[in-house]
Amino acid sequence: MAITKTELVASIASATGESQATVGRVVDGLFSAVSEAVAKGDKVTIPGFLSFETVETAARTGRNPQTGAEIQIAAGKRVKVTAGSKLKAAAK
Repeated sequence: MAITKTELVASIASATGESQATVGRVVDGLFSAVSEAVAKGDKVTIPGFLSFETVETAARTGRNPQTGAEIQIAAGKRVKVTAGSKLKAAAK
């Protein structure tokens, strides 16, 4: 089961007593701040829960799954998300 942003905001608002509008702005601000930091190449860490960072990927040879033909995949960047100890413990 997936939780939507609306459900997350409603849950936080209920737990904190804040309005959904206020919580929605805070959640949007969090996502915006994380996105901006990662775009600049900074690592964002929320201790015990998550960390976000940009990692470089090397150029490599891939294979087209439909035709089997080899293709060249250019070097690039991707976002790496790592679960922290508290989040890992909650999943057990």
